[in-house]
Amino acid sequence: MSEKQNIEYKRIWKDEYLKWICGYANAQGGKLYIGKDDNGKVVGVNDSKKLLEDIPNKVRDVLGILVDVNLYETDEGNYIEIVVESYPYAVNYKGHYFYRSGSTKQELKGAALDKFLLQKKGKQWDGVPIPNVLVADLKHETFDFFKKKGVRSLRLSEDSVKDTPVQLLENLKLMEGEFLKRAALLLFHPDPEKYVTGAYIKIGFFESDADLIFQDEVHGNLFEQIETTVDLLFSKYIKALISYEGISRVETYEYPKDAVREALLNAIAHKDYSSGATIQISVYDDKLMIWNPGQLPKDWTVETLLRKHASNPYNPDIANALFRSGYIESWGRGISKMTNLCLEAGLPKPEFEYDSTGLWVTLRKDIFNEEHLLEKGLNERQVRAVMYVKENERVTNREY
Repeated sequence: MSEKQNIEYKRIWKDEYLKWICGYANAQGGKLYIGKDDNGKVVGVNDSKKLLEDIPNKVRDVLGILVDVNLYETDEGNYIEIVVESYPYAVNYKGHYFYRSGSTKQELKGAALDKFLLQKKGKQWDGVPIPNVLVADLKHETFDFFKKKGVRSLRLSEDSVKDTPVQLLENLKLMEGEFLKRAALLLFHPDPEKYVTGAYIKIGFFESDADLIFQDEVHGNLFEQIETTVDLLFSKYIKALISYEGISRVETYEYPKDAVREALLNAIAHKDYSSGATIQISVYDDKLMIWNPGQLPKDWTVETLLRKHASNPYNPDIANALFRSGYIESWGRGISKMTNLCLEAGLPKPEFEYDSTGLWVTLRKDIFNEEHLLEKGLNERQVRAVMYVKENERVTNREY
């Protein structure tokens, strides 16, 4: 049996393997075998009975945890099995934190270490209190905007309009004692980038992946970013197709506005704000792509997103405020809602791609419309044929 995420083979014991045990304890647990080669074949280990006594003591003294150590005697030689359980608190090796990821041991540092320690304490990044920021530093116009939207969506009572900023923040669980949480700064501060690097949105129109034609940046708190980004997209980046019903002019956008807003809200609610990266919206002639440096919940895949699932936001305090203001649902229905809106508009289903850098959402437009086909150089007769096939799903030589 070859090595895998929860199994490691070593020919001999070295004290540095305490780092591997630390990594198992901080992850999902695992087993370390001493006296086997990389393929799991027994090669035997010297002083196996002494190791049976020494290893548990070293693990206890250096890591502060207990492990099961078993000795197996075979015709090929003796080998040691070290069984490590997953620990609910962070385990360190001489002040360093290791984590088992895949079949490798990684030392956690920087933002990754901060995130790991918070998770072990049952906290999320957006729930960490920040010193030296006062409620008076927040933008009171945003509080008014939030309360009006919340009341209008029936997520807040009408009495909430009278709440002071402190009362509102406490009701939203955005304070810890006298300190504001990170979520409060992102939601209500006039310039959250003073405290959170990359807390803004970039929009660009691309002719190809290498050809950026024009771009914009959207700054401010999250509520301002949502409103400004949607307005900017539908006034500058996304075309409206013109038709007439009788004498009435009808404008139909290339993408359903609610679907684009839903994709944007998902990016904002699930972004990993500790990454320092921005949310990026790339608009092309035939598609719109939104990327955010977020992570799916543990053991989730894109397939999990696409079927009915519970709401599990990466930033629960931010998501709660967006829910109370009427922007999002609380049942994990955002992907389903986005998909239904696209299908109802005659567009393909949204596409989702997830890797270690983050999540891409791609909306593709209906390229089979008269304006777009004429722009691509088709003559009127060819356009009529395409539109006929689109409506009837077939065309014959006689009909064409």
